[in-house]
Amino acid sequence: MSIYRGHILVCSGTGCVSSGTNKVVDGFKSNLDSNNLENEFLVVETGCHGFCEMGPVAIVYPEGTFYTRVTPEDTEKIVNEHLLKGRIVKELLYSPPQSETKIPSYKEIDFYKKQLRIALRNCGYINPEDIHEYIGKGGYEALGKVLNDMTPQQAVEEMKKSGLRGRGGGGFPTGLKWEFASKSESDKKYIICNADEGDPGAFMDRSILEGDPHSLIEGMIIAGYAIGADEGYVYVRAEYPLAIRRLRTAINQAEEFGLLGDDLLGSGFSFKLQIKEGAGAFVCGEETALMASIEGKRGMPRPRPPFPAVRGLWDKPSNINNVETFANVPVIYEKGADWFASIGTEKSKGTKVFALTGKINNTGLAEVPMGISLREIIYDIGGGVTDNKKFKAVQIGGPSGGCIPEELLDLPVDYDSLIDAGAMMGSGGLVVMDESTCMVDLAKFFLNFTQSESCGKCTPCREGTKRMLEILERITEGEGKEGDIELLEEVGESIKLTSLCGLGQTAPNPILSTLQYFRHEYEAHIKDKRCPAGACSSLTTYKIKPELCKACTLCKKVCPVSAITGEVKKLHEIDPEVCIKCGACVEKCKFNAIYKG
Repeated sequence: MSIYRGHILVCSGTGCVSSGTNKVVDGFKSNLDSNNLENEFLVVETGCHGFCEMGPVAIVYPEGTFYTRVTPEDTEKIVNEHLLKGRIVKELLYSPPQSETKIPSYKEIDFYKKQLRIALRNCGYINPEDIHEYIGKGGYEALGKVLNDMTPQQAVEEMKKSGLRGRGGGGFPTGLKWEFASKSESDKKYIICNADEGDPGAFMDRSILEGDPHSLIEGMIIAGYAIGADEGYVYVRAEYPLAIRRLRTAINQAEEFGLLGDDLLGSGFSFKLQIKEGAGAFVCGEETALMASIEGKRGMPRPRPPFPAVRGLWDKPSNINNVETFANVPVIYEKGADWFASIGTEKSKGTKVFALTGKINNTGLAEVPMGISLREIIYDIGGGVTDNKKFKAVQIGGPSGGCIPEELLDLPVDYDSLIDAGAMMGSGGLVVMDESTCMVDLAKFFLNFTQSESCGKCTPCREGTKRMLEILERITEGEGKEGDIELLEEVGESIKLTSLCGLGQTAPNPILSTLQYFRHEYEAHIKDKRCPAGACSSLTTYKIKPELCKACTLCKKVCPVSAITGEVKKLHEIDPEVCIKCGACVEKCKFNAIYKG
């Protein structure tokens, strides 16, 4: 085995791949080769390091120098300056927003300071396609401990003691779910991983599959031993080709090492694992619909009880958790349930991974202890709102979640606090909105998604979401009327109470939460025929401020429909009947003379 003087870790998750990581990797290898350094420095393609806004990311070890937005052209400079001459390439280091400070190590960057990585512990640090690197970080030691030192019942009790709750949305206690399945008597049981991840903007599970697939495999094997299952399925959407490829590679490697298959580690316990690719239906994130899809049926929920722990896949007892939940499992048995339970809050133990998207400076993945405030996540880790605009709200929990306003930014992030505020943890999507976001339009966006993804099996969800969407469309088109707000609330509450599955029951959450905190925006749309954020085109007109207009004709030249009249040094005007409200004039005006009225 070669001993290298240093390593270059290059983020090769989907986000960085889309930004050109593959060419960056080729650039490093080519420049190392041309300088006869290929035997001194190893280029390692890792999973997502989390700081997606700054990708592609490359970290040079042993120094730990953190290079951001690396291009193929930059690789020559890094090799020639840093690796050959020992001089850090300062212009490629991270600089915080509104600062010229260059930070050489990721450990000093605010984005990472308040994070505690458990589920993401290996993402960005190991080659996910090399089982040796996972084992080198302590991988599969927890499995050996469980198989050799614990009975299945002891394994269940340890999980209950940890306080881990499902990270897929509902937050049901993992140990209790395992116990239900373990007590079901059957000749066959299944462990299922829900890697469907259909929420818009969510990519937590994908990043774990791409960056540390063996942690999922080890967690599923331990769960199988605990409940008495000898077979498992990973249900992952086909839109995740890189995740599927790396997971398949990891499964093959685990089988070659005797960590999957018959008589694992001489314990007498056998476990096999296979992948089921889903077609991308959002409803298949619901566990009973997911199982129907694995069975080759149309993915539609069924009534519960019986619950999957009693009658699940092919009518056999089954346990379903998501990727992040399983990724926590090995660490719990390695470090102990007491250690894990010491993190977080009384009822929400451990950490949670969030996908930071929207109008936030530091987009990416962040794993934080439960109980941290939304303000800390958005401002300390996320770097605040883009373009120095005013924070308005944060949508947490995806289409099933709710909007949290500025006055609740100090709310602790845990399961119960979020539910009390009208939102939910969900899978971990966190979308930040600024003052330019119309909350009525936002509610319409999420409801349009859930309505189009409804399986149509139950009337409340199928018809109720359709009627609510029609009302929201009328309101944003300037045709709202008295009583629409009360009707939205009435229909929304009815859907929550009567829908068949959890997806239908939570579909009205974005509407109900925006009505709770931003009712005045709905009223402005209905009563004043005005969109306060200027986002709804039917309720928006563009006007020119006479005192600021310099009559330079730039706006007139850029208007695609000739809606602006006026000559040089003569006041310009916008014809509202002709204007298509494209906003081109606003962007072109150098004097901020054009505004939305």
